[in-house]
Parts: sequence; C-alpha cells; structure tokens
Amino acid sequence: MEWTLGGTTVVLEQGDITEQDTEAIVNAANRQLVLGGGVAGAIRRKGGPSIQAECELKAPIDVGQAAITGGGRLRARYVIHAVGPRMGEGDEDRKLREATQSVLKVADENGLGSLAFCAISTGIFGYPMDRCARVMLSTTLAYLRQGNTGLKRVVFCLYDQAALDTFRAEMERQVAS
Repeated sequence: MEWTLGGTTVVLEQGDITEQDTEAIVNAANRQLVLGGGVAGAIRRKGGPSIQAECELKAPIDVGQAAITGGGRLRARYVIHAVGPRMGEGDEDRKLREATQSVLKVADENGLGSLAFCAISTGIFGYPMDRCARVMLSTTLAYLRQGNTGLKRVVFCLYDQAALDTFRAEMERQVAS
C-alpha cells in the first residue's frame, strides 16, 4: 500500500526491517544505544559489530532524540537510532512525536532519499500499536506536507499482519481527513 504526498511516497508493508532496500532503517533504541533484543537485536545480528561500536561513541541520547550510524552489513547504508518512550513514564505521545521528527530531521540533515521506520516503542517499551500508528503517521505526514524534505520514499515496515492492519486503517483515516 502506498500514498504520494508531494514528492514523497509513503509505503506500508509487512516484513523484516533489516531486509529493507532503503538508504536508512530506523532502530527502536534505548538511551544507551545498546543493541539488545527486538528490532535492535536483529540489526546487531545482521549488521555486525560495527554498528554497536558506533553506537557506543554516540550514547547516551535522550528520549525523543535520534542518532545515525553506518549500516554495517545491512542492505541499508545507515541506521537511525530513535529513543521512544516507555509506557508509564508520562507524556508518551509527545516523546514519540519528537522521536519521529528527530528521525526525519536526521535523514534530511544527512541527505537521505529513503528510510524505513519500525513501530517505535511498541515492543518491550509497551506502547500501544494504535497510538503508535496515530502519532507516527500524523507526525510524518505533517513533516512531509511542509515540503522541505529530500525524502522521496518513507516506508513503515511492520513486523506482523496485525500491526500492518492497524497502520493501514490509521493511514486511511488520516489521508481522508
């Protein structure tokens, strides 16, 4: 499924983010940028130790911020590590909005034309998938509608069918309004 906003195509698909053929993929990171489990663990396993070594030079970063490293052995040349909120810490929607904006800004600051997002904070951080879809999609669409971006393709790569269905329903709601 894809939509075009200005000069950018937004794609929703189910799959393994480590296999994305985009210039960068997004890692749902922790503040210390330790590549442990979930998306981060998959990135570490497939991308190799160079990604963690670069993370150690950039950590720690705050919730809502993002940092870029090389992609190691991944198809993507870069990984953008975004620290989203943990449920229960307070002001989670604002923090997820800031993390999403930080990723988009880092991509533009580095001249990237494409990136693939995961559903930030929905794993061990416990953020609800429907809220994640609402916040990440509205933030991304608002950013793209400003028109000051070099991004030509933004993918939301969702791990399972339920997440894809949630993001699809929210995207359809947002583009209709």
